[in-house]
Amino acid sequence: MAQGIADKVTDNFTIIRIDHLSKVFASKTKTVTAVNDVSFEVMKGEIFGLLGSNGAGKSTLIRILTTLLSPTSGQAFVNNYDITTDQEKIRSIIGVCPQNYTSDVELTAYDNLEFYGKLQNVPDSILPDRIMELLKMAGLEDRAYMPVGTFSGGMKRKLEIVRAFIHRPLILFLDEPTIGLDPEARREVWQQIMMLNKEHTTIILTTHYMDEAEKLCGRIAFVDRGKLLALDSMENLRQLIPAGDLIEIGVAHMDPLAEEAIRKIDLVNAVSVVEHTVTISATNGSRVITSIIVVFEQYALPIISISIRSPSLEDIFIYLTGKGIDSGNGTCNEADRRKLP
Repeated sequence: MAQGIADKVTDNFTIIRIDHLSKVFASKTKTVTAVNDVSFEVMKGEIFGLLGSNGAGKSTLIRILTTLLSPTSGQAFVNNYDITTDQEKIRSIIGVCPQNYTSDVELTAYDNLEFYGKLQNVPDSILPDRIMELLKMAGLEDRAYMPVGTFSGGMKRKLEIVRAFIHRPLILFLDEPTIGLDPEARREVWQQIMMLNKEHTTIILTTHYMDEAEKLCGRIAFVDRGKLLALDSMENLRQLIPAGDLIEIGVAHMDPLAEEAIRKIDLVNAVSVVEHTVTISATNGSRVITSIIVVFEQYALPIISISIRSPSLEDIFIYLTGKGIDSGNGTCNEADRRKLP
């Protein structure tokens, strides 16, 4: 299971339901199916991840659920409101943080939140306190009256996330919330997202950062070319890869006879050698690691490094699609093949 907190706060009833949803963009010269017959449910209080490469259909799906686009076919319900007939009701219970910054950089952080709070009909009697509460949550209370144009990228992103939460929405949509941020800023945004989720806010997170999804999401949906490929917890998604654990051994050189001997070990499923790395897939890596080391000793092959790990989300994505998360519509490169020998 991912190390986020969504599984701890889920309230065990469906807050979003999607039934055979499709979206087709057509022009005189080209037709593109951005969302292709997608169905799934999101539980109240969870952090739900939508993963896929750029152009996979994640953002289109979010735009449909937030009433910015109409579907070509199918149905979707947000807190039992129909996305095609109850759009105003849906907009009143959701918050949206898009990929691109939309805050007015000439206004202060406080002014940006005040303006948005008024748009969301937050009562004037509570708005000032709410603004300061959110600025404190984002770690920006000392910059409340500074122009947003002076903020770093991470500070801007944290401001936009709490801005989307100013009216205490039931559901918060975050579209690639940490794209372009440095590692430290990304971790700060992660903490902010988990703080919001502690208030039982359902969070829909689109990302192509695998570590982000593993850290935050209780359940993860893989989307590729508009289709839903898989949806489950991290623990269950790992079971999709029949290879089991992955053992990576760094060597100066490899003997083909040793490679063949490792293949014959019980529970070893496959072995590949790329340059100075031997990658072994095994049903239970901890049980076979001793036998593998014995083979290296028998053939006098020094081991430079050794690691054993469960399949990552990147491994699972490659297994399902035959490509890396950032490789577009291409095929597996050599590094990808190393992960799935």
